[in-house]
Amino acid sequence: MEDLQEQLAALRRRVARIDRRYEGTPAPPRPKEAAGFIQDLISGEVVRTAFGEHFETEKLWERHRRHGSVDIADLVELPEDLLEPLSDGAIARSNPTRWAFLDTETTGLAGGTGTYPFLVGVGSIEAAGFRLRQFFMRDYGEEPSMLARLAEHLAQFDVLVTYNGKAFDQPLLETRYRMSRAPHPFDRMQHLDLLFGARRLWKLRLESCRLVELENQILGVERQGDLPGEMIPYCYFGYLRTLRAFDLVPIFHHNAIDILSLACLTAIVPLAFHSPENAGLRHGADLIGLGRWVERAGRGEEALRLFRRAVEMGLPDDLLFRTLWDIGTMEKKLGRAAAALASMTELAASRNPYRARALEALAKHYEHAERNCAMALEMTRAALDIEVSPALERRALRLKTRLEKTGQPAATTSLWDPPGSPGRRNRLSP
Repeated sequence: MEDLQEQLAALRRRVARIDRRYEGTPAPPRPKEAAGFIQDLISGEVVRTAFGEHFETEKLWERHRRHGSVDIADLVELPEDLLEPLSDGAIARSNPTRWAFLDTETTGLAGGTGTYPFLVGVGSIEAAGFRLRQFFMRDYGEEPSMLARLAEHLAQFDVLVTYNGKAFDQPLLETRYRMSRAPHPFDRMQHLDLLFGARRLWKLRLESCRLVELENQILGVERQGDLPGEMIPYCYFGYLRTLRAFDLVPIFHHNAIDILSLACLTAIVPLAFHSPENAGLRHGADLIGLGRWVERAGRGEEALRLFRRAVEMGLPDDLLFRTLWDIGTMEKKLGRAAAALASMTELAASRNPYRARALEALAKHYEHAERNCAMALEMTRAALDIEVSPALERRALRLKTRLEKTGQPAATTSLWDPPGSPGRRNRLSP
């Protein structure tokens, strides 16, 4: 024990001597050029405002260039009423040059007052092509200056276009403006979040509707050496510790491609909702997604045409049967009984998840439209063989009672079987 105490005392004396040797020596200065070193890697400038300084950079994709399947020149030709259907009429008319495509890179994805948007990119369409301006805070103290310039820049736009921005980017920025005791610029802007339209179009076909997935699957863009989004906060924290601006270059590139892809998808997603008949969709599942939205908008005839085109293009079985069911029910709503009967008969003739419902629909048709209780009972019994329900049992009992009172025989054949077919169970087997 005494030896240990002597060793500790000797260690304390050694530490004290080291402290006295360096007492009063100032800490190594922070290199003046380090904070601005990013200028040597990315073309830009340090912007001074009444609130301090921050860094900004700008990039232009000229109109003769392409991003995947979209020509940059096509963006400026987009119609002014393009966003009206997808925004449910909120954005009636607006020139594409008045749209701001915004995306943020942040210190985390949880949101809240502890999350900072350290890089904000804003893209815009102009005659020369697609222009991107990025606002970057080199340290936390530069946030008020960056936010002030961002608000000034957004003042020239009427529409904000984002991808999941209604749930994340805009609320986060509004929080940062409040924390800086400054008014945010979003009250005067209409906001179109492209995520909702993209999901309507592609959720039936694609496993994920993340922006990077749509960029690859829809635009045909394959990113090379891209920085994963979940790594971006760590790279920024590393920059704050080491001041190695080289670590920031992939973040600026990631943000730039996100915004360019967002703009190019805006030439595809809203256009499909604006002109469904001319939508350049090449997969039946995509047409189904568009058709369902059109149907909810009360445009039944358009939806039917989209559904029929989708069936002709080919669909997986589960989606095919659901679509045939939708076609039959919509034909009935539109008063076209013969077309509805054909769709339901096709569904009832093969094993599928909608077979029992199709048989029940046929039973209703024969009972109420054709007054053929015998055939209605046959359809009801066939449906009961597949799926037992109180409603079907009540229908069968009611029809049987009615036939007994009138002395009518029950049906022995069905629409899809030739005369002389074997028993009902065998006739209805595929």
